[in-house]
Amino acid sequence: MRWGIAATGGIARTVGMVIAAEPGMRVSAVGSRSKERAAVLAQELDAELAFGSYAELCAADEVDAVFVATPHAQHLEVAAAAIAHGKAVLCEKPLTARLDEAERMVALAREAGVFLMEAMWMRFNPLIQMIAADERFGEIRGVQAAFGFPQPYDPAHRLWDPALGGGALLDLGVYPFALAQLLLGTPVDMHVTGSLGPSGVDAEAGVLLAYEGGRRALLDTSLLSPHPNNATVIGTEMRADIPAAFWAPRRIVLTRPGAEPEEHVLDPEENGYRGEVREVARAVAEGRTESAVMPLDDSLAVMRQLEEARRRLGAR
Repeated sequence: MRWGIAATGGIARTVGMVIAAEPGMRVSAVGSRSKERAAVLAQELDAELAFGSYAELCAADEVDAVFVATPHAQHLEVAAAAIAHGKAVLCEKPLTARLDEAERMVALAREAGVFLMEAMWMRFNPLIQMIAADERFGEIRGVQAAFGFPQPYDPAHRLWDPALGGGALLDLGVYPFALAQLLLGTPVDMHVTGSLGPSGVDAEAGVLLAYEGGRRALLDTSLLSPHPNNATVIGTEMRADIPAAFWAPRRIVLTRPGAEPEEHVLDPEENGYRGEVREVARAVAEGRTESAVMPLDDSLAVMRQLEEARRRLGAR
């Protein structure tokens, strides 16, 4: 599989390095609004081509799949171009900065019969997958998860700029919401508290998601405060403690009444990035246009929740 990398930031380099190291894959092209920056990353990833626009990257015959690593607000533009040229798309989380754009992206992919998946690497972490599949939890009754750190205010920084999809919820809160969606499904109600930054984006949010039968998720995210960045999954028969960083855990501890705690440690050769790029290759080889591990309907469900939380806070 020949990959094109759209953008040249940290996540573009990280995933590009993973792709370059995977058997049966290579990075063939890098695209950026600056051809010079594209050329630098292309050389690092041993890619033959560097383009000074995303449109050229998406149209290139040498590209089979595109990893969209631009800021959130540009995701739809790049993904739509890739889909129009029949390229499989792995789009960095969240799919877009707004729900209507996410719905548009999914509709375009489904209408064209082109593979699209959100790059939610947490769902491809073997320890997270172990929790989701372990029937010893009984019924999962609750999820608690927090992700936050103090980010000094700078109106030009992507986390504070509403034009770039800034705010705590979209960039950090997406992980707690995605964990709750994986383990509990779609909530029936939501309660939100928090505050806004000077630019009008959400600076912090505490969210209670309510589910049928009294199940709940307590989620916290912030650009103002250092959070523990851990998670707890509470079942009727077992509990999982996921230390920081819960979205990319290297170990988990499972606790059952009357039994010694079980510690499970991640194989250092495995991580969510490898899992997600392998999923794209498998799906395309099998003729699938969506992933069963990271379904588009789950991506849209999380986007709806994030947008509703931002609406209730009055965020831009």
